[in-house]
Amino acid sequence: MRIQALSHDEVFSTLLSTPQGITTEEATRRRGEYGLNEIHELHGRSLLLRLVSQFTHFLALLLWFAAALCFLSEYLHPGEGLLRLGIAILAVIFINAIFTFIQEYRTEKAIEELRKMLPFRVAVIRGGAEREIDAEEIVPGDLVVLREGDKVPADARVVEASRLTVNNSLLTGESDSRLLTDAPFEGELLESGNLVFAGTLVVSGSGKAVVYATGMATEFGKIAQITGKVVEEVSPLHIEITRVSRIVAIIAVAGGGCFFLIGSLVGRGFWDNFLFAIGIIIATVPEGLLPTVTLALAMGSKRMAHRNALVKSLNAVEALGSVDLICTDKTGTLTRNLMTVKKLWSLDDPAMAGTVARLCNNVTVTPEGVKGDPTETALYTYAVEQGAVDGERLGEIPFDADRKRMATLHRIDGKLFVLVKGAGESVLPLCTSLSKAGSMVPLDGNSTAELQEKLQAMASEGLRVISLAFRELDALPTGEIPEEGLTLAGFMGLLDPPRPEVPQALKECHSAGIKVIMITGDAGPTASAIARDIGMITGEPVIIQGRDLAGMPDEQLREELKKENLIFARMSPQNKMHVVGLLIEGGHRVAVTGDGVNDAPALKKAHVGIAMGLAGTSVAREAADIVLLDDNFASIVHAIEEGRAVFENIRNFITYIFASNIPELIPYIGYILFGIPLPLTIMQILAVDLGTDMFPALALGSEKPSPDIMQRPPRPKDEHLLTRGVLLRAYLYLGLWEAVAGMSAYFYVMYQGGWSWSQPLAHTTTLYLQATTACLAGIIATQIANVFACRSPNVSLFTLGIFSNRLVLGGIASELLLAALIIYTPFGNSLFASAPIGANVLLLLIPFAILLLVLDETRKYFVRRAAIQIKTSN
Repeated sequence: MRIQALSHDEVFSTLLSTPQGITTEEATRRRGEYGLNEIHELHGRSLLLRLVSQFTHFLALLLWFAAALCFLSEYLHPGEGLLRLGIAILAVIFINAIFTFIQEYRTEKAIEELRKMLPFRVAVIRGGAEREIDAEEIVPGDLVVLREGDKVPADARVVEASRLTVNNSLLTGESDSRLLTDAPFEGELLESGNLVFAGTLVVSGSGKAVVYATGMATEFGKIAQITGKVVEEVSPLHIEITRVSRIVAIIAVAGGGCFFLIGSLVGRGFWDNFLFAIGIIIATVPEGLLPTVTLALAMGSKRMAHRNALVKSLNAVEALGSVDLICTDKTGTLTRNLMTVKKLWSLDDPAMAGTVARLCNNVTVTPEGVKGDPTETALYTYAVEQGAVDGERLGEIPFDADRKRMATLHRIDGKLFVLVKGAGESVLPLCTSLSKAGSMVPLDGNSTAELQEKLQAMASEGLRVISLAFRELDALPTGEIPEEGLTLAGFMGLLDPPRPEVPQALKECHSAGIKVIMITGDAGPTASAIARDIGMITGEPVIIQGRDLAGMPDEQLREELKKENLIFARMSPQNKMHVVGLLIEGGHRVAVTGDGVNDAPALKKAHVGIAMGLAGTSVAREAADIVLLDDNFASIVHAIEEGRAVFENIRNFITYIFASNIPELIPYIGYILFGIPLPLTIMQILAVDLGTDMFPALALGSEKPSPDIMQRPPRPKDEHLLTRGVLLRAYLYLGLWEAVAGMSAYFYVMYQGGWSWSQPLAHTTTLYLQATTACLAGIIATQIANVFACRSPNVSLFTLGIFSNRLVLGGIASELLLAALIIYTPFGNSLFASAPIGANVLLLLIPFAILLLVLDETRKYFVRRAAIQIKTSN
């Protein structure tokens, strides 16, 4: 059914409606047949499934495995404290899952609040009477009343129009408003001049339209369906955390297996070796990694919220920091979606052109401001600012799509004038003279051609050019307003202006190595003019139209995507999603910005979808990972900076957390290979992983972005969170020194207490409890130094400033407080099998902590020196 091509009678007949609308009873029946007029949410997972998913990702599964081993060990060899450790690990899993779920649930509620900003009421005619109903109650056949400022509730065919103008930018991406008529139209659906679409805005005039599609059957709904079928890209951080978890699992299981074999070779029994292998695995698994990563992402999310970027998924915090390419919409994203006069060309007093722009105009002036079609509003506002005079309107020939012009008859200062405005190809042929320096210069072929060239030159700048003309009359016309014999007053060029903060934001993107491509539904010349104005392109633009993509092979498009100064114009939602998909296949990490329903499929397809919160549609917001609460493109740059910092900080505290694994592991190796009493108990390992390490690790997660973080290119796609360098530094450099400190303190206490190498020692003796406590204190002391070392992998602590991250100081204070509770309180002694140790032991540990810092500062010096040499040689 080509609803746009039907006459009025055929429209009512086809949709089983009448000029008086349908009855309330018939509307109720149709609602049962067609359902409510609503767009189904894109994210179909129930709250229960979303909660369950927090318990089943790989890192959580690794912790489930560690807890199961604890319970198995407790069953086989009770009394070693493994039951409490298993319960503690389960608590970590549950607390982390619930925390993450609450964070995302709160964000969904914030999105729901944004959704409530949309209109819910609409005027319809039913049974011949106008009434107001909820928009979701609209059904096919309803006769909808449309007035200025209304949001269209469903797809409908216009059957009555009075200067009815609709802005379809949220659906099509085109910034120009469209004047609609009730006449049949033979063109394509979205180009039809007699159709209105759900979600679009009535900017001026009024009319009536018969609904032919509701809910998911609308053009809005169809794009939502496409969006719902898009397979979301897995976030880079999710991939990296899964990889880290697998590496840890491999190291833990391989380590447990190796030491099981070693124990067998030295003659230990099977069950002793099995329990020992379980201990090795538990000591290697960093139980504190999951909550630390989650809290670090939550802190990053909070910082982004302060910068007006609402994060829907915690993984999106870091994912944005990894992007190397942004596909951005134009209208409403780079621009203000508000037409303004950018250029006036006139050879006479500009006041005459301004007078035509002000009076040949149908805006409404209210105490709240000027309302109407964006183009007319811009012309009127500019004319008033230029001091254009007012006058009395005596007649009008309205604008229509065929004539492409509007004419009015006015009395101005006692004189009669015909004022005409419209497209150049419509107005110029009616002009016989040009107003120049107060005189009327006759036009000939050459001068008319020069005016055509001037008009084309302005259009090539991406301006929408309006021609302004007039004619003075001696008397009131007896028939229609005469439009011939006009005098050209000038041209006004209009443009949807860019947001003022966008040029600087683009400069920061470029310095950060992030490529920006415009993908818009607007025309190529307009898009390229905006792109040049904001500094997105510097040379000749490469413009690819949506229609060009239909026959273009993917291989050719991939080559086009490698070019600079690239702009995609007149793009459909499918076109945009296809381009984004090819960019992802080409190895890019892609962010997509947009505000319209036409942007939603690409928003969901991208690694990071960024929707506008104020001007954006609900479909766009639901498809996106991040919502900009201020619709400010510059907020994206701030969010990228935070995202990059989050990745760096996660790597820093992974180094910090992993470093303590070695001093937790070495005591087990000494215990099995050399027969010494176990220097560190399972509960003391728990005291480090889920106690003293937690707050300093979180403090590392709050480290400010490096000053040069936005002057570096995005990290390579093959650069992992857990690298060989990170493992070597954590395990074989920092970790080994911590193990030396812990074991030194252990043996110091043991020998001071009179213990000899082969002497057995009961686990309940004071000497044993003090020795294991000394080992624990050695790990804590060197971890205090380690938190300073891990603030940066290569920047000196003295360059960063010892006191520049106050949360680190707070984390260390909490670490010392927890250590004191564990070592010097009866409750801590009972829970962690510890005992008070003397000041001489603590003094012994201070040089180890200082030396760790000295060793790492030395390493950083050589790393920086090597980097300078490499840079110089290149």
